[in-house]
Amino acid sequence: MVRKHFSDVGREESKKEGFKGFYARYLWSRDDNCPNFAMRLMEIEPGGHTSYHSHLEEHEFYFLEGEPGYVDDKGVETKLNAGDTVYVAADEAHQIKNLGNTVMRMICMIPILPGGDGKAPAPRPDGRGYVTQDMPSSGC
Repeated sequence: MVRKHFSDVGREESKKEGFKGFYARYLWSRDDNCPNFAMRLMEIEPGGHTSYHSHLEEHEFYFLEGEPGYVDDKGVETKLNAGDTVYVAADEAHQIKNLGNTVMRMICMIPILPGGDGKAPAPRPDGRGYVTQDMPSSGC
């Protein structure tokens, strides 16, 4: 068994295009000799969000605290609650937002695909990992 406390893992700010107030603690990744699966603790400041993006890895999210919002592949935003879980299929466009006034925390688990490390997405054949996309029109 290998054990660590989340507070022993550094909090890294994401500088990716379209991300705002987004921090990650890479709890388990290839750096920890985890060959197949990664666990990350994501923290989003009030008003913060990811870009609307897709990548090859599927996701499993568990929202620990705060007021999360999830934008799906059709551009529909759903308000979630602490305790909710969400599965996102591989290459499905999505965005996570903090709709509240306190830090939102979630666990994000992904497979480590060939060329990936559990921190950054695995490269596509064209070399890109994250693909930031335009939000679909809601038709309103």
